[in-house]
Amino acid sequence: MPEFTKGELEIMQILWKHGEMKPAEIQEHFPWEITNSSLRSYLSILLDKGHLTRHRRGKAYFYRPRTKQESTFRKMLNELTRACCDGSVEKLLCHLIRSEKLSEDDLLELKRIAEASDEEPTSGKEKS
Repeated sequence: MPEFTKGELEIMQILWKHGEMKPAEIQEHFPWEITNSSLRSYLSILLDKGHLTRHRRGKAYFYRPRTKQESTFRKMLNELTRACCDGSVEKLLCHLIRSEKLSEDDLLELKRIAEASDEEPTSGKEKS
């Protein structure tokens, strides 16, 4: 089961981009028409799942992301890799390179990134 539905992920993306907001502000940034009750339902679900925190300021509740964007990206990428590429990051990368028809410059940049990451120590240990 995915961690977020499409609507939940839209809310998280809005909050990751803009920071703490009240529901009316989230609704203004929502990419499609959403009723107040639907938005509040999403917010309630995200609170229950532990992805948001909220606090009251005056009469309004303000929401902010508790789950980090980077950790969500990693989890979604891992799920995609496991579901579509037998858990192989190499297969995923090859598929992306082929399907996106990357330019020679793009491929050279990927090579540069790969070589630079080979030079970085992992977990405080040098690669041999």
